[in-house]
Amino acid sequence: MEIAYPKYKDAKELTNMKRILTLDGGGIRGVFSLEVLLHIQTLLRTQYGNPEMVLADHFDLFAGTSTGAIIATCLCWGMAVEDILELYVTFGSAMFTPVSWKQPIRKLLVAKYDAQPLSDMLQRIFSEDGEGKVPALLSSNLLRKKLLVVVRNLTTGSAWPLTNNPDAIFNDPKAPNCNMNVPLWKIVRASTAAPSYFEPEEITLGDDTFLFVDGAITPYNNPSLIAALTAVLPCYKMNWETGPDKLRLISVGTMRFSTQLPVEAQKLWLGYYAAKIPGSLMEGVAWEQDYMCRCLGKCLYGEPLDSEIGDLTGTPINAAHPGPSWFSYVRYNKSYKAEALREVLLKNPKLARLDALDAMPLLRQAGKEYAEECVRLEHLV
Repeated sequence: MEIAYPKYKDAKELTNMKRILTLDGGGIRGVFSLEVLLHIQTLLRTQYGNPEMVLADHFDLFAGTSTGAIIATCLCWGMAVEDILELYVTFGSAMFTPVSWKQPIRKLLVAKYDAQPLSDMLQRIFSEDGEGKVPALLSSNLLRKKLLVVVRNLTTGSAWPLTNNPDAIFNDPKAPNCNMNVPLWKIVRASTAAPSYFEPEEITLGDDTFLFVDGAITPYNNPSLIAALTAVLPCYKMNWETGPDKLRLISVGTMRFSTQLPVEAQKLWLGYYAAKIPGSLMEGVAWEQDYMCRCLGKCLYGEPLDSEIGDLTGTPINAAHPGPSWFSYVRYNKSYKAEALREVLLKNPKLARLDALDAMPLLRQAGKEYAEECVRLEHLV
């Protein structure tokens, strides 16, 4: 039976709940996430009777890594999902412009793609004048809500979750190395600087200059857990109230392509391990982040994690965890394993790659079908 929901002009009329939206990394597979977000936006526009509503009207914190950083920042900027999707469709090929052989040999050896087209696009979008002449800083008032972008500081070898929270310890305007003074486009570009795909981004803070690379090579390619911790732990100075009725975390992935492939023992060799280990580690860490969110929060929806623990939604088969929940949690993502993985990769062998431009129609279709099947209004409000 269809549930009838009352319409509200604003989400805050419904509840005082704080809402977090997080977006995974995954290159051009971000169009899968965008199709899911488009369905979310449509449901909310219908719910509140506002055809112009954007997700910045509903969510209080946006968090993203890599391609998720682009999407999260655009949403926090107040952009509609359809406009971000059009950006990916129109400029997708420009984002992955191969490095010209005329470039210095250093660039040819560092990255496959030229970062300048992506930098130009980000500078134009995230500017105070809308033309790219006056760069918006992390402190910009054009960011409508709280924002978290994950980068990896290659110089220090550490993950840097950067936020525009004015109370954060490294956002003190009196400090010479204040993060709030960094151009927003540089932070987003740094988060997308996937090693071997794009060269690192250089950022100066006070007297120090650092090299930053893709946040996907931190534990936070899925930034859900760090976003929740940033919202509630005292050290981050946001101090949002905890509880499943006080804080809602919606996490959107970029599809999961399992590394489980059958291999005979005699075929194992050094090259096989070298090629498989990075992807296997990233898959394992992403799984762990999702798992921890379901343990710390009350999981309302998510695909089963494995055959032993299920989805941890509190069904009789896999009862909810003991102890109070810090937040309520929803995980939207589609996994391909074993036979399903072989079938989909036969149609497009490059589908799992970050630069699978020719697979964009297939990715979009997968996102539409998944969203229609899985996204529900009761998960969002």
